Amino acid sequence: MSDIDIDATQQSAEEKAKQLPQPKGYRILCMVPHIEAKYEGGLLKAETTVNREELTTQVLFVCELGDLAYKDAARFPNGPWCKKGDFVLTRSYAGTRMKIHDREFRIINDDTVEAVVEDPRGLTNA
Repeated sequence: MSDIDIDATQQSAEEKAKQLPQPKGYRILCMVPHIEAKYEGGLLKAETTVNREELTTQVLFVCELGDLAYKDAARFPNGPWCKKGDFVLTRSYAGTRMKIHDREFRIINDDTVEAVVEDPRGLTNA
């Protein structure tokens, strides 16, 4: 049995973290924050609703920066627009989407970050 055949439920958090793609160049690896399965009133959301909210979310959590992200002084004279651990706003549908262990991740370009948000709770698409 190869390492690829190992059941993901038996892997440690450290082993799972090693499976995340490492962004290259000017790209940023982001995770889609957890989408609540219930509305504020307690009603369960349909699975299609949760999937749509994941797909269209504008809030992402920065996991890793590529080696060339924000290195172009001509394009980013004031330095990086975000750092690892920030919540950022991007356009809906931005980036290359993938699911890893049932969590959605995206790889976005460094110049698609539109804002940094200290606390994204309460932000929704308009």
